Amino acid sequence: MYRFLLTPRWWGINVFAALAIPFCLFMGSWQLGRFEARADSHREQQQSAESTARQTAEPLAGLLPVTQRTTGRIAEATGTYGTQLLVPERRLDGRDGFYVLTLLRTGDGPALPVVRGWLPGDANTAEAPAPPEGEVTVVGALQAPENRRSEGARAGGLPEGQIGIISAAALVNVVPDDVHNAWITLTEGSDGLRPVPPAVAQNTGLDLKAFQNLGYTGEWFVFAGFVLFMWFRLFRREVETQRDLALGLVPDAPTPPAGPAPSATPSPEGEPAPSAEPGGGSAGAGGSAGPAPEAEPVSPSPAGKATAGESGPTAKT
Repeated sequence: MYRFLLTPRWWGINVFAALAIPFCLFMGSWQLGRFEARADSHREQQQSAESTARQTAEPLAGLLPVTQRTTGRIAEATGTYGTQLLVPERRLDGRDGFYVLTLLRTGDGPALPVVRGWLPGDANTAEAPAPPEGEVTVVGALQAPENRRSEGARAGGLPEGQIGIISAAALVNVVPDDVHNAWITLTEGSDGLRPVPPAVAQNTGLDLKAFQNLGYTGEWFVFAGFVLFMWFRLFRREVETQRDLALGLVPDAPTPPAGPAPSATPSPEGEPAPSAEPGGGSAGAGGSAGPAPEAEPVSPSPAGKATAGESGPTAKT
């Protein structure tokens, strides 16, 4: 009964199901792993934020290059301040303002961008306090470079002395120094500047994208179940068909519908139509049809006389 599984049609169905189900399960497991990784990173970020005040500052060189694990770690660097820029359109506690960013020349490599703090209002170079002179030691949270999708980032269209994205790719066209592809935000503000809290590393945390991964997980598992359901449904229908054939329960072939009755052929104009009455002008058995006898004309006669062709006794007055 199951020999139909060896037909070319069912070979194709079986191969498709055998490949589709493991693929859907693999993709669902991969999306679930992505969600779990985001949940773990979110937990680590919370623990890191709670212990920031208790962290011991580490040398900057030991934390570079910046990764998801080193983002938010407390770094320490020593050098002298150089070029200062403003980063406009940055919000803090629901208020509009700007960052004050200053490059720290460490003397043993590229300069380090340092966000010294935040000020409310529009970016104005005159309002930004000048950086301290001489050699300084800064301590702050290490941050990954920004991109166009970062909150508050702005690409181009800014006046001189301002920059919209904190990254080496953006700073290299503005300052003459080589720049680290990372930056730090000071843990303590000075000169009236408010410290900027460290940002969570991208692609971490329980954000909307994380829950999208969880939704994709459910979709892939549903696809796997749907493929299995359709294969079982086709298999059951094929088994029922084979069982009906074995029992002779084959439906009769449908009878073709009867066509319309033939219509009478009209006779040519000017000719009498053939009589449909029996014996009307048709020949008898073994004879041929002949013309019907003409009726003898009757002429008027005087009263009391018999008309021509009239048989029988003479009429009386």
